[in-house]
Amino acid sequence: MARMQTPPPGKERSGKDRSRNDRVVARWLWDSFIRHRTGFILMAMVLMVAEALTLGALSYLVRPMFDDVLIEGERGRVYVIALAMAAVFVGRGLAQLAHKAVMAWQAELATADLQSMLLAHLIGLDQGFFRRNAPGVLIERVRGDSEALRRVFTGLITGLGRDGSAVIVLFGVALWTDWQWTLVAIVGVPLLGLPLVALQRLIRRRSAEARRAAAESSNRLDEAFHGIATLQLSGSETRELARFGLIMRDFARKMTRAMIGKAAMPTVMDIGAAIGLGLVLIVGGLQIIEGTRTVGQFMSFFTALGFLFDPLRRFTALTAEWQNILASLERTHELLQTRSSVTNPPPPHLPPPARAQASVELRNVRFAYDSEPVLRDLSFVAPAGRTTAIVGPSGAGKSTVFGLLTRLADVTAGEVLIGGQDVRRMDLAALRGLYAVVSQDTALFDETIRDNILMGAPEATEEQLAAALRDAHVDQFLPQLPQGLDTLAGPRGSSLSGGQRQRVAIARALLRNAPVLLLDEATSALDSRSEALVQDALDRLARGRTTLVIAHRLSTVRKADQIIVMGHGRVVEQGDHDSLLARGGVYARLYGLQFGQTDTGRPD
Repeated sequence: MARMQTPPPGKERSGKDRSRNDRVVARWLWDSFIRHRTGFILMAMVLMVAEALTLGALSYLVRPMFDDVLIEGERGRVYVIALAMAAVFVGRGLAQLAHKAVMAWQAELATADLQSMLLAHLIGLDQGFFRRNAPGVLIERVRGDSEALRRVFTGLITGLGRDGSAVIVLFGVALWTDWQWTLVAIVGVPLLGLPLVALQRLIRRRSAEARRAAAESSNRLDEAFHGIATLQLSGSETRELARFGLIMRDFARKMTRAMIGKAAMPTVMDIGAAIGLGLVLIVGGLQIIEGTRTVGQFMSFFTALGFLFDPLRRFTALTAEWQNILASLERTHELLQTRSSVTNPPPPHLPPPARAQASVELRNVRFAYDSEPVLRDLSFVAPAGRTTAIVGPSGAGKSTVFGLLTRLADVTAGEVLIGGQDVRRMDLAALRGLYAVVSQDTALFDETIRDNILMGAPEATEEQLAAALRDAHVDQFLPQLPQGLDTLAGPRGSSLSGGQRQRVAIARALLRNAPVLLLDEATSALDSRSEALVQDALDRLARGRTTLVIAHRLSTVRKADQIIVMGHGRVVEQGDHDSLLARGGVYARLYGLQFGQTDTGRPD
């Protein structure tokens, strides 16, 4: 089964392991999303440096403004300095707008690439992975955690370029104005090292906790919306709101801790700034009183220093932002390292069998979800071109058989054969191309009915489509729809009735024209009229195909060529309807229990 290699809950990585993992994540980030965007990033960096230079120019212009204009009274220089300052502000605004536009563009492209990469990876994993990971959690992993990549561009890289350049330029102006004052101003910085390191570790830990809490809240929302009818009909709205409220309060608490840690970084820098500014005011003030320094020098220095501390605070906060980003990207990287237990075998692949040879056989098959055994030495043969029904109580392993045939999962032991060939030695796409599937829970997407039908055979002609619509009885309800074939099916096919959804699924299977047909409780949830129409369409679909039918409602499988009766993961009886009834065994008892009763048709 697919596994994610993460530390056990409650167990933290050692400092050495965390450092090694950070380097791995950073390398992946560079190779996958940054390296091929360096041209645009460098363009933005040049604009960021230009913005920083305007701050340096502004602080430098303060000196002649005070010394030459305000103190010496040189009227002619007022206009020059005023125009220069105006030009500086205009230049700063244009440079800022340009680099933000470039970085926002690259951030959106990179985030879209990552989300597509995640989806492409996830849809290739086996069913065991999806049994362990709820849809809401995975949605948060794809959408929520990938937001960290956007912050790499709009926060981290932009901060490094803009604030890093500003710090260098303004520090240079301060040194140029008076190097002694500059040394006095930064005397408190070395004292901040240990608190900043401790805060970084705290932020990393709290951010990881917040991301896990966010995934839990997304999963709760997903379950609530998918089960909205059940909540309303059972009167459980208050209970669900209370559960969601508890989850959100836990998320708020963990998110607040992470945000407090991030906010503490600039606060620590402010303490260092307070020490430096206080000392500069004392030293510089005394020197101005003594006449060894001018007011213009002090104001130019103080302006540069004032401008300096703001980007310096943000620059220091980038270490906190990086820890926050790493907490999400680490989860994303780990998700991408998850490997499926179902993989395409190396070539040469066994060729798929022809329709006439597409028999299905299971030989001594064992299968377990994690440690829970489902199939125990299961063996049977479904002859090519015939209909084989698989029946038995819930939990007998019937639906698991379909998962093994299509390699949504692989056997623990034994063999699954089609046309006498092991499915694990066939190309995965070619293998799945052998099957058409119609189940009780028909998977329709919020696209047009036409798109839903064509998804199994996009190359089908209009004549083939029309024939499939006719044979599946879809053409009977199309005139009732506002846009016919181009009507949207709605989320999960919610715009259609159960019978209509099944007929759309059958039309899809007809167009696919696969040699093996898998029917999983395809009519169990329908009313009598819809069931008759759907059953007629299924009979048309099954002609000339190897058909396997899972059914709880035994009245639907009486015409099957053979019936496999399963119990506890094994074949307990096998034969046709009449012979099994005559035997008086498990099948006869099941049939007797159902005769004259309404079957719920609950799926395996």
